[in-house]
Amino acid sequence: MSTRTAGAPRNTARDLAQVAVFAALIIALGLPGTITIGSSGVPITLQTLGVMVAGALLGPRKGVLTVLTVIVLGLALPVLAGGRTSLTSLSSVTGGFLIGWIPAVALIGWLTVKMLPRYNVFIGIVINALGGIVVIYAFGIAGMMLRSDLTFWQALSANGTFVPGDLLKAVIAAVVAAQVHRAYPALLTSATPVRTPVDAA
Repeated sequence: MSTRTAGAPRNTARDLAQVAVFAALIIALGLPGTITIGSSGVPITLQTLGVMVAGALLGPRKGVLTVLTVIVLGLALPVLAGGRTSLTSLSSVTGGFLIGWIPAVALIGWLTVKMLPRYNVFIGIVINALGGIVVIYAFGIAGMMLRSDLTFWQALSANGTFVPGDLLKAVIAAVVAAQVHRAYPALLTSATPVRTPVDAA
């Protein structure tokens, strides 16, 4: 008697479709452009909201694939906010923020999976803030220090004005995730082994 997993090709196609949809979402969130405050050169965009939502709804594996898809597309196309390419962003003083998307979405996805099956909005906000603010800022500030003569505290203070807006993104992402996980509680579960009549015989 054996047990085999049914629907693997279908699940793979579904996973790829989800990655494509959320990659498109992140790109679309960059269409309003950027706002730069102060002399730090760090642009305010809505794309980090898409990174948080991708992690909270797709989990670590598909979340990372989504962000990598955007970055790879950005090597040839201006998919980042402000009409920038990935190469433009990575070669700038703020390139660390883009690199930070990868560990950020992985952490958000991993912690969200650990929290499920019941999604808690408050915990979700904390998770989104850890990934979408702490992790991204850590990589961004490190990049600024490597590419400029800024000290840690100077780089940190240059980004302090962005924290309230990013906290708002963390809240929005958690509220959206709560609604989606409530409607689709099995969204982040893997394919369930299915026993066929022959296997049960």
